Formats: sequence, C-alpha cells, structure tokens
Amino acid sequence: MAEETGESGSFDGLLPALRPVRAGNGFEEALEQILQVVRLGLVPGGGRLPAERELAGLLGISRVTLRDVLRVLQDQGLIEARRGRYGGTFVLPRAHPADGDELRRRVADVDIEDVLLFREVLESGAAGLCASSGLDGEGADRLRRALAATHEAPLPDYRRIDTLFHLTLAELSGSPSLAARYATVRAGVNDLLDCIPLLVRNLEHSQAQHTALVAAVLDGDEDGARAVMREHCAGTAALLRGFLA
Repeated sequence: MAEETGESGSFDGLLPALRPVRAGNGFEEALEQILQVVRLGLVPGGGRLPAERELAGLLGISRVTLRDVLRVLQDQGLIEARRGRYGGTFVLPRAHPADGDELRRRVADVDIEDVLLFREVLESGAAGLCASSGLDGEGADRLRRALAATHEAPLPDYRRIDTLFHLTLAELSGSPSLAARYATVRAGVNDLLDCIPLLVRNLEHSQAQHTALVAAVLDGDEDGARAVMREHCAGTAALLRGFLA
C-alpha cells in the first residue's frame, strides 16, 4: 500500500474506535477495527486513513501486518492506495441504492429490538459512568468539542459527526470493553439509520438532548445523564420502529 507523504491531519476522531489489539489475533482484530471505522463512516468516502506508521501505532501491530489488513480491504473494494505527494490510503465512497428496498433487505434479519435495547443499556451506562466518575480537563474539553462539532455539521455529514460524539462519550466512560462493544453496536444502529431519512426537526431535538446530556455529565449528575440518554435513545428507537416495523 502507498505510504502517505503529505499532511495526514488530525485523526482524534478515530481514537474511540481504534485501540491496541490483543496478542494472538492481531490481523483479525485490526481488520475488524478498521472495518468498523469504514462502516461507521468515521472516515467519509474519499477521505484518507492515517499514515501507515500512525495507524499501526494506534493498533499496536507491525506495518507488515497492517499492510496485509489493508490489502484485504482493497481487494474488497473498500479502500484504494494512491501514490505521489498527496497519496495515501483512501476510503472509497459507499454505494447508495436507488431506493430503500435494498437497505431494508440488508436489515431484514436484524433483531431491531435487541439492537436498540443493547444500545440504550450501553449508552446510558456510559453517560452515567462519565458523570459519576467526573471528567478531567482534557476529557471535558474533548466532550465539548465533540458536541460543538455536531452543532456545526452540515446535513450530509451529520450522522458521521453524531457517531463520533457518541463514541467519544463511550470512550470517556473509562471502560475499554464498553467502548469496544459500543463501536460494534453503533455500526448496527447506523445500518438501520441508513434505511430512514434524516429529519431536520428530529435533528434539532437530538441536538437539544446532546446539549442537556453534556451539561448533566459535566455537572456530575449521574441520574440526569442516564435519564437524558435513555430519552435520546428512545427517540431514535421510535423513528426506526415507525419506518421499519
């Protein structure tokens, strides 16, 4: 794969989804994590992955192993390598079906209620943990920046930025296991969300909930943070049931 020679920019948004893999299954776990990054849209279509050196460091694997992983993703048509000064490894845009029928077929066998319930448990737990344990200055600043990004996101990028906000909260919970499981369940939720339209009124409501959630977390209000998150998850669940049931 081509190594990036230009500026790679900041990849802080990938940190909640990428973590050092365990010994013994480095290739498999690294492949799983990068697939999650692609599925979650954390790097948008046409966007560039971190340089090999940086990506291998985030995953705790050798560059030889990383290149094997990237080769698989390229063979699957998910990424491509470009050479030259502005080269690197780029995520290919995902194909969008002409209508919702194909998307619905993709999730036809998904237990939607189970996905939504698991999401609520993880999200409310993460919110409660962040509030009860308290965030240090850096953590609080990360959460504020993630919130601000959702307010500034253009509509086509909203879902990706919203995903980063929720992943950040999960990571700041202090439980790597919770953060890892949430990254997986969020990928499933996004597959469901791809089946329904973005509704501006719903996004405005979600933004108000995000703001209230961050305020509760930073105030150390564990019960309040959990309650806001449960309400937030319930709103998304209602939309998904309405469109997909």
